[in-house]
Amino acid sequence: MNIKEGKFLEKILAEKKQEIAQMPDENSKPIRQTYRLYDYLKKHSDQLQVIAEVKKASPSLGDINLEVDIIAQAKNYEQAGAAMISVLTDPVFFKGNIEYLREISKNVQIPTLNKDFIIDKKQINRALNAGATVILLIVACFENDFEKLEELYNYAISLGLEVLVETHNKAELDRAHQLAAKIIGVNNRNLKTFEVSLQNSTDLVPYFKEENVYISESGIFGKKEAQKVAENFNGILVGTALMQANNLTKSLTDLKIKRKNDEH
Repeated sequence: MNIKEGKFLEKILAEKKQEIAQMPDENSKPIRQTYRLYDYLKKHSDQLQVIAEVKKASPSLGDINLEVDIIAQAKNYEQAGAAMISVLTDPVFFKGNIEYLREISKNVQIPTLNKDFIIDKKQINRALNAGATVILLIVACFENDFEKLEELYNYAISLGLEVLVETHNKAELDRAHQLAAKIIGVNNRNLKTFEVSLQNSTDLVPYFKEENVYISESGIFGKKEAQKVAENFNGILVGTALMQANNLTKSLTDLKIKRKNDEH
């Protein structure tokens, strides 16, 4: 789907509201048992950890790997030492599906993240029931409604889920800290223009808090980019590079850089 420059997030959220209107409201079931991502990242802070993403397509790159066997890919991620598997479930813009999350969660032992534009409790219940142990909440989706963000964050936590709160700038990072979010992502991609810059991650480092863990997302294709963020981030979220890797195990292992600074 073509999206006019600068209107990416607006279009995605309009589409998401239509999707939610058709979505049944599920009763939440008990959470799938695995380790807590926050604890894992704190415990293994001597090394940059990798959140490996199952992603078939994206609005910026188009088709990435449509033929992928998602179960095999997820199992390979797990065996190669990923800390968590991120699963795109948005059908329209990313060619994802909630069933991908369900199938992957059944076949791996490690945490799974429901990567979507979550703006409603229905999506949180659905994510939990599909085996996710972590959900994504993007601060930019709640530009004028911090109360809604807070409500969804607290609801997810009450179900036993962990929440990756995604930010892009200082104002959004302040919002994440206000929420008392423990796992905070810094997206190097501007969701309004889809431009990517690792400088985004670097710029926010001075405002980090020691008790939190931080994930650098987007624009990381190999060791060179990983090294730029390794010192100040606990983990990186990598999709495209791993979906297209010829040697997945080597590509993922190369990203797990030793960290000099494990204060954060």
